[in-house]
Order: sequence, then C-alpha cells, then structure tokens
Amino acid sequence: MLSIDPASLSERDNYKFLIGSIIPRPIAFVTTISKDGIVNGAPFSYFNIVSSNPPMVSLSIQRSGGNQKDTARKILESGEFVVHIVDEHNVEKINQTAASLPPDQSEVELAKLTLIDSVKLSVPGVKEAKIRMECVLEQALELGGGNSPGCDFIIGKIVQFHIEEGIYENGRIDPVGLAAVSRLAGNNYAKIGEIFEIERPK
Repeated sequence: MLSIDPASLSERDNYKFLIGSIIPRPIAFVTTISKDGIVNGAPFSYFNIVSSNPPMVSLSIQRSGGNQKDTARKILESGEFVVHIVDEHNVEKINQTAASLPPDQSEVELAKLTLIDSVKLSVPGVKEAKIRMECVLEQALELGGGNSPGCDFIIGKIVQFHIEEGIYENGRIDPVGLAAVSRLAGNNYAKIGEIFEIERPK
C-alpha cells in the first residue's frame, strides 16, 4: 500500500486524491442573489448534512487565488441561499452553471432554468429540482490560508423544505424517484445504483 504525506504533494495532486477517494459525493446546486437583484447559481460537491436538530447543511466553497467565489461572497452579504438536490433530469442544465461568468451575469439564465419564489427568503430557487431547501447562514469559517488559497466553510440552517409530491410518502423520500446523481472524479457522475439493506445492530 502506498503511504504519501500530503505536504509533499501539490494542491492539484491532493485534489485528485480527494475527489477520487471520497465518492460518491452529493451535489448541491446553490442559488444566491446579489445586491443588484441578479440571481446566480453554482453546483458544489463539497456538500453534506451537519445536523438534523436543527436541520443544517454545509458547503465548502474553494477560493481561487485566495479570492472568494461569488456564491460565498453573496451568502455572506445576504445571509441567505437555496440548496437544490441535483438529479438525473436536471444535471445537464446544472452542469452549464459551472461556467465561469462575471458576477453581473446569471448562470441560471444561461442554463435556462426556471426561477421560483421562496417562502421565507428573498433568494429564489429553481423549479427544475425535485427537492430544494431554503437556508439562512448559521456560521461561516475561513479555512486554510497561508500558502494555500483556502476555502469558505458555510453552514446553513434550513428554514423551509420543498419536496415534489411524487417522491414523498409518509415522511420519507423515495430515492429511486428522486434519482439523485453524485460526483466522482474528472467529468464523471454516478446514478443511484443497486440499493441494499443492512440492519443496524442494537
């Protein structure tokens, strides 16, 4: 077995090991709004659950050359964002939003996604997602720094769930109906494959 000190590697090599090892990764499509009312959207696969009481999720938004990305900056400015689950039916459009655009251009418009008003936030969501979560900023941490570009670690508290009725039954979500996709390395994605059950020990 290889044993490698990450300090001996470049940032790119560490990145390749991480995204090739920690798979599959759920994908959050995040919408934010600027002070000028421009709705931006971007996908993030450094995304997960933090807590269920209260319900919270996390995003890790990598910096570029030490500079905050638009999504992180807008979340910190407004304190609001909407997280959408990426699925087989919207992944092609969501992928288009990963394009590098100036802050005054909307990735949502570029991908021809349909905006829908939120219930508790000024930030809209998009109709094409079967699940979306309205979030308020709970905490933001600046990680890394020094010789590394660093990242903004965002924790959001969910204040409203929106779930397509066809995948919801008795308080549970149908994983097959949701058809979520996940990120692997490179340009690769994965679908929900065979589902198996193992009973948790008492």
